[in-house]
Amino acid sequence: MVTELPECVFQITGEEAMVAFGRKLGNACIGGAVVFLDGDLGAGKTTISRGVLQSFGHQGAVKSPTYTLVEPYQFDGQTLYHFDLYRLADPEELEYIGIRDYFAESNALCLVEWPARGVGYLPTPDVKVAVTVSGEGRMLHCTAATERGQNIIKSLGG
Repeated sequence: MVTELPECVFQITGEEAMVAFGRKLGNACIGGAVVFLDGDLGAGKTTISRGVLQSFGHQGAVKSPTYTLVEPYQFDGQTLYHFDLYRLADPEELEYIGIRDYFAESNALCLVEWPARGVGYLPTPDVKVAVTVSGEGRMLHCTAATERGQNIIKSLGG
């Protein structure tokens, strides 16, 4: 049980810096984690996801799986699931895609955009990343909710 919630805050300016943060987050999540990415439309959640995927060697385009809800990626010994729940009409719809199976893989990395739309059907995240617009850049507020999350936050510099 996590008694104190470690956190770290980053001021990021520019798309490349967001991707670089995502790569750092991906490197910290090797071995699996559940990461919630929260923020308004256009805040940079998918840009962070692109960096995470690049940290595992992905070189192709990364689009938000808005209509399919989940996009799986397979790497050497690591599965990454990129969820986008923006168009989810009802959290119960997650049962129809077998949401529990994705999170049952202990070494899978699950990135979840718009997690508030899946309340009641999503597990406790290891790390929450709240992205807000701050001047010309973005403020990233990262919070751990589990022991695994604490280790991730430490790796990020928190």
